[in-house]
Amino acid sequence: MVTVAIDNNSGFCFGVQRAINQASALLEKGSAVYCVGDIVHNEAESKRLNNMGMQTIRHDGINVLKGKTGTVLFRAHGEPPQSYQLIKEAGLQLQDATCPVVLKLQQRIKDAYLKQKANNGQIVIYGQRGHAEVVGLLGQTNNEAIVIEEEADIARIDFERPVELFAQTTKSPDILKNIVDLLKKQCRANFSWHNTTCKQVTGRVPRIKQFAATYEVVVFVGGQESSNAKILFQACREANPHSHFVSSPEEVKLEWFSQGVKKVGVCGATSTPQWLMEQVAEQIKSGLK
Repeated sequence: MVTVAIDNNSGFCFGVQRAINQASALLEKGSAVYCVGDIVHNEAESKRLNNMGMQTIRHDGINVLKGKTGTVLFRAHGEPPQSYQLIKEAGLQLQDATCPVVLKLQQRIKDAYLKQKANNGQIVIYGQRGHAEVVGLLGQTNNEAIVIEEEADIARIDFERPVELFAQTTKSPDILKNIVDLLKKQCRANFSWHNTTCKQVTGRVPRIKQFAATYEVVVFVGGQESSNAKILFQACREANPHSHFVSSPEEVKLEWFSQGVKKVGVCGATSTPQWLMEQVAEQIKSGLK
């Protein structure tokens, strides 16, 4: 008898669940919903909402909607000020589903930018270039902040000027600390920093390692475009080399569970819906009957 268990700590984080709920509520009322960018970095969940009637648009598609009925949805990642201006100019209805944690960070960066600009200082953001959240954060600084993705990128900073460092909410707090240590040594003017990583998200790494170590085989469910999924899957692999990544139930391979495996764990990213993990678990169970 094989036991297949789903990790209780996996699945949507608060911000993503909130955005999904808001989109679902609008769709259930029959409203036309236009989401700016993928609402979540999970192909299966995006497809489910698209099948309910939600349309995914790009920023340059906002003006095309002028004069149409319906609601434009900003996803949990947040948007720069320019996006709000586009909505206003087009006279469209907005449902702002930006995660409250991200909204607070945007305001902090905006306030810090105004102070640093008056003091010839620099705002530095530890994050992924081009990521939706980082685009929104950059917008708070008139796109003047310096984005660093790794320790080597600190060479782009002027160490003779004041520096204030923030982090994308989903980035590694350990790498952030390493960057802070390097900047403390290099900066010759005033340096300050803030640990703005989301504890609900970053706290999943130790929890998912503990979960993965409990089972003989682990199946991680995540979207191919999700950076969070990549980070959490790597944590699974570190704790259990018999960990496998899938984006759908069809990708499960029965040879993973050969040689008398009795305990299988199923887990996922902050962008992975519960229903998809349940489908993967059922696929494993049915295949091992």
